[in-house]
Amino acid sequence: MQSTITAEKVRFRKTVKEFRLTKEEKDSSDRLLFARFLSLPQVVSSTNILLFYGVGAEPDTSQTLKPLLSMGKRLFLPHCLPGGKLEARAYRGAAHLISGPFGIPEPDEGSATIGPNFLSLILVPNLCCDRRNFRLGHGGGYYDRYLAGYSGFTVALCRDKLLYPALPVEPHDRPVDLVLTETQCLSRS
Repeated sequence: MQSTITAEKVRFRKTVKEFRLTKEEKDSSDRLLFARFLSLPQVVSSTNILLFYGVGAEPDTSQTLKPLLSMGKRLFLPHCLPGGKLEARAYRGAAHLISGPFGIPEPDEGSATIGPNFLSLILVPNLCCDRRNFRLGHGGGYYDRYLAGYSGFTVALCRDKLLYPALPVEPHDRPVDLVLTETQCLSRS
């Protein structure tokens, strides 16, 4: 039997997945989110950054690749492994991306990997976030498992319209250090 919290998460995911923005709204939101993200002191001081490749209603994070590379950052993207695990693989350009198990671009087998403790910052994907810095992902638990052993800085980009007062959380859910919206910066510290 499904727990009450798990059922609430399923309901939230369904509601959020029905959320729609026009192309103009999405482009405007992305521009604001990325400008704020790229100017964060934690991004400026980071060396190795794990990004995610935004798909669907998520911010189109591919737009941050070129600016981050021009800042001298070493970029990594997630690679999904069996058993719901992730590894960070070096981004070597679009020619070295393959379609992962969920249809999300990820670095190919020839890309170097890096352990989580060598990453300065992780940009964590989400469907939505709350004011306590919890995020609701797609439900696979990949990032919760990956973040369990991570001690660096975590950021979630969340559209203002998808920021909730509180999301249902379970003991394994990990809040991020910073939730960044078009107009707000919510820090756990």
